[in-house]
Amino acid sequence: MTTQTTTTPTGAAPGTRVAGRPPKKRSTAVDRAPWILVGPFLALFLLTFVLPIIVAIGQSFTTVTRAGLFGEQGVTTGFAWFENYRIALEDGNFVASIWRMLLFGVVQVPVMIVAATVLALLLESASARWPGFFRATFFMPYGIPGVIATILWSFLYVPGLSPIIDLTETLFGFTPDFLGAGTVLWSIANIVTWTYAGYNMLIIVAQLKAIPPEMYEAARVDGAGPWRTAWSIQLPLIRPALVLTTVFSIIGTLQLFAEPQLLMTVSPAIDSQFTPNLSAYTTAFAYNDYNVAAAQSVLIALVAFALSFLFLRLTNRSSR
Repeated sequence: MTTQTTTTPTGAAPGTRVAGRPPKKRSTAVDRAPWILVGPFLALFLLTFVLPIIVAIGQSFTTVTRAGLFGEQGVTTGFAWFENYRIALEDGNFVASIWRMLLFGVVQVPVMIVAATVLALLLESASARWPGFFRATFFMPYGIPGVIATILWSFLYVPGLSPIIDLTETLFGFTPDFLGAGTVLWSIANIVTWTYAGYNMLIIVAQLKAIPPEMYEAARVDGAGPWRTAWSIQLPLIRPALVLTTVFSIIGTLQLFAEPQLLMTVSPAIDSQFTPNLSAYTTAFAYNDYNVAAAQSVLIALVAFALSFLFLRLTNRSSR
């Protein structure tokens, strides 16, 4: 009869797992701790983000039929397939609002990103004075709610109240129309750029601060001036921040809502379907057609996703 013994390897620390010995089970309390910590966040995330998306997608594929004048004879819900999407796409005003926002984004987003980049480069230059003060100043418009910002700018757009219009009439002899059919879109773009340029600037500044100082020292030794340093070192290294801010701006363009809704009261050129979000809001709460409004919301999300994905593919391809 032979006996098999297991020996601990020479030099092994106490508690080291030895071959052939089963591992110790971890405490269940340790396993649960991460889930307990992230549980409240996951619950709020599911209830306020995931669940509304699922409900909206479900409503976009259903139709509600009311029997009787006010639905007193019963309400039935049925599967509508893509009928709500067909109705949404046949609405010329809704489709026109999407094209309008695409035009808005093609002009406004590059202008805002260029402005934010120039401000960030100027504030992070070696000759900049009081950079902290100016960073806070440029970021301050982002801290003003969009409703209040639009009201403030509306006073500068309305004739009889605007000092800009009065000064232009006095100096140049003509009256600019900031709220006309051909200019109100760019008046809204001005508000959006004023609000978010400082926010995007801070993201770019954070990326600039991550550049190692040795890169600047090497450029200085090679005789590179401020412009050469910005073009050859800073701009290539802040590319991730530029991509991020551009994607955020593309998504925000299709979500434009507060500015046109408030300016609608002072500008006859803005109707209830001026932007895609405003069109979905009107369909839901003015026409009480929540299913078509849900389909419009899903279409807006799909367009935003497609544009963001296309932009990311183009930028990734250009960086190879």
